[in-house]
Amino acid sequence: MQKIKTAKGRKASSTRWIERQLSDPYVIKAQKDGYRSRAAYKLLEMDEKHHFLKPGMSIVDLGAAPGGWCQVALQKGCKHVVAIDLLPVDDLPGMTFMQQDFMDDEAPQKLKDALGGKADVVLSDMAHNTTGHRNTDHLKIMGLVEAGYDFACEILKQDGAFLAKTFQGGAESELLARIKIDFKTVRHLKPPASRSDSSERYLLATGFRKQVTEK
Repeated sequence: MQKIKTAKGRKASSTRWIERQLSDPYVIKAQKDGYRSRAAYKLLEMDEKHHFLKPGMSIVDLGAAPGGWCQVALQKGCKHVVAIDLLPVDDLPGMTFMQQDFMDDEAPQKLKDALGGKADVVLSDMAHNTTGHRNTDHLKIMGLVEAGYDFACEILKQDGAFLAKTFQGGAESELLARIKIDFKTVRHLKPPASRSDSSERYLLATGFRKQVTEK
């Protein structure tokens, strides 16, 4: 690992993070390949194995900053990517971006309006800043997963897919039971680009079975 001097006023944890970034082969590869973040390889690796991104698709990306997943989706030939994040994302051809909290009441409708129809895939790499309290952090991330899932069920086309970041322990049993009803296949994934010491996992649900409401 590349060592750097600890700057005055910088926490030791921040210094360790910077050292890890400088030595991370995926960070180096992202810079070489022109991706905005190492996270691009997580999506690439998951798609290379499960093939849920295809040319001509419409995609919604929740928690998009800095835009690595949007780059991958567009590279795969997806025709339109609608993205949202609290942080800014530089423009990409084929992407519509809104800087806003997805948890704001009006955000889901704004995304629907921007998409102008149904989505083939909803991607969610949303995550809260961790507090260090395991149960609190788990509840917060699961709240984001559930909010993203509810939105996906409103906007996905038949046979669409939902991919969301979770953490060790995966989805709560109640939510997982819902997902297994609404989708044909549900998997928990740990792509190679996800750091081995990280508790993050991804939930991939494919084959959305759109529920028809009886009149």
